[in-house]
Amino acid sequence: MITRFLQKTLQQTLLRQPTVVLLGPRQVGKTTLAYQVSEKQNSIYLDLESPEDFQKLSDPLLYLRTHESHLVILDEIQRVPDLFSSLRGLIDERRRKGRSAGHFLLLGSASLDLLKQSSESLAGRIAQLELSPFTALEVAQYGQDFTQLWLRGDFQTVFSKKMICLALNGDVIL
Repeated sequence: MITRFLQKTLQQTLLRQPTVVLLGPRQVGKTTLAYQVSEKQNSIYLDLESPEDFQKLSDPLLYLRTHESHLVILDEIQRVPDLFSSLRGLIDERRRKGRSAGHFLLLGSASLDLLKQSSESLAGRIAQLELSPFTALEVAQYGQDFTQLWLRGDFQTVFSKKMICLALNGDVIL
């Protein structure tokens, strides 16, 4: 797995801010990066495209209060735009209890609506980071020929398939 340069910045931002929204195009690796970050702390991951996980937030305050000591990762946050006002109240409650950072990691595809909504509802409580497709330097750190990015694409699924093929037989497959 390629280590993303944004990982360290994301971890540091979670230590300073109650909420971080990680934006980027689909299939760029937001969920993978969130899993890597979550391995280092108590966390709960909810995929809001999963009916089961979506149902857990039918009463968001009740569910999220029961997990207040965890980093809660909410993937596909754009599916539940009304959640931002609930998050604001929970963040304020937790701050009063002395927990100032690392409450929520929100993942979503970059959209102007999501940016506007999160900025307005969570003003002063949120940091926004954007994950780009793989960079040449991220790929080069593994000794891979980064010029292949220009031929195959730089999104995680495309490039990862190539890396899996390389690992299986040692040949470069385009």
